[in-house]
Amino acid sequence: MHPKLPARRIPRTAGFWLLAVTLLAVLAASAAPSPLYVVYQARWGFSPTVLTAIFAIYVVALLVALLTVGELSDHVGRRPVLAAALVVEAASMVVFLTADGVGPLLVARTLQGLATGAATGALSAGLLDLQPSPGSSLGPLLNSVAPASGLAAGALGTGLLVQYAPAPTTLVFALFTVLFVLLAAAMLLLPEPVTPRRGAWASLRPRVSVPAAARTTFLAAAPALIATWALGGLYLALGPSLAAEGLHIGNRLIGGLVVTTLFGAGAAASLLVHTRTPHRVIAVGSVALAAGTGLTLLALAASSAPLFFLATALAGAGFGSTFLSAFRSLAALAGPGDRAKLIASVYVVSYLALSVPAVLAGLAVPSLGLDTTTTIYGAGVVVLALVAAVSMTVVRKAPATPLVLVASSADRDVVSRPGTCGARSGG
Repeated sequence: MHPKLPARRIPRTAGFWLLAVTLLAVLAASAAPSPLYVVYQARWGFSPTVLTAIFAIYVVALLVALLTVGELSDHVGRRPVLAAALVVEAASMVVFLTADGVGPLLVARTLQGLATGAATGALSAGLLDLQPSPGSSLGPLLNSVAPASGLAAGALGTGLLVQYAPAPTTLVFALFTVLFVLLAAAMLLLPEPVTPRRGAWASLRPRVSVPAAARTTFLAAAPALIATWALGGLYLALGPSLAAEGLHIGNRLIGGLVVTTLFGAGAAASLLVHTRTPHRVIAVGSVALAAGTGLTLLALAASSAPLFFLATALAGAGFGSTFLSAFRSLAALAGPGDRAKLIASVYVVSYLALSVPAVLAGLAVPSLGLDTTTTIYGAGVVVLALVAAVSMTVVRKAPATPLVLVASSADRDVVSRPGTCGARSGG
């Protein structure tokens, strides 16, 4: 009888970058349909309300997944959750490939939402588990940069295919199908940072939970999370429509560039500020978000495309720097056994902000018009961003309470404080 051979695993560093690429791919796929909405709408003749429903059902499914399996990887391990999620992601791409009406689009977006929600918590927690060192800021940085970069790349790539490539509604999804099948197979080689423990079935009970040590910072960061992702929802749901109607630009690539400008600027800003004090960056970034959003509304009123893209870039810089710093402030406040749970809570708030205001805006467009709806929406983002700047300034001045993190075997023992990222001071 042959002895059982040990399973082959890639090194931790390679596993870290595999998770980063996977997170990038998952978010790119989530943005890919945005430039296609106007194509589907013209082809099948559905209303703006139906378009909003297609956008909304994705986020509803994503939230269901976050609330049920968001912390499952803390119990059964990152690897099995990610492999299953990527298989479902590939299945959703196949449904997109064969879609011939609104019904299949709703099915595809539902599957994609479930897969993205299941993968998000495990991917984000895995990036913290496998980062190069306990005090590294690389894990939180990629948790912020990868989503923004993925959304930007997905929108831009699809916009290019829609405008210049043959079969624009199928080619992008064929490419993603192959990619997700390969990534699902690669998860079998991922080093597993989590020791399986009891409570997997109990963890499936829908709930939102924030560790006690993180609650004050979480409440203070909530306006920042809501403001950033509410603006992201506006661009993902109505960005191409704003380009077509508000700026009178019919080129489909421009619709993708609208989304890409916001999230691309967000990714670039995250890279520039990732070593700065989180609370201070949130205050400054929130002001930039408010200013950029206000200028965007002025650009739409004047039908000025140059000003619109400059203002969008400014808002995007505020988006990226604010979200990264809010994530850094929170990421340091949970040990490995609570990471996926805390991150799932962050994304529940973020995706509610991404979806609910955008859905309400889509429902309001037929009666109020796109211009009026966008103005009201943008004003709300400005107010929230300014509240975020104030709330995080107040928290920064409050005395810190020491927190001892329960480290994984790979992390050793790490002592941190609220507002820090690992051993790095963030106060």
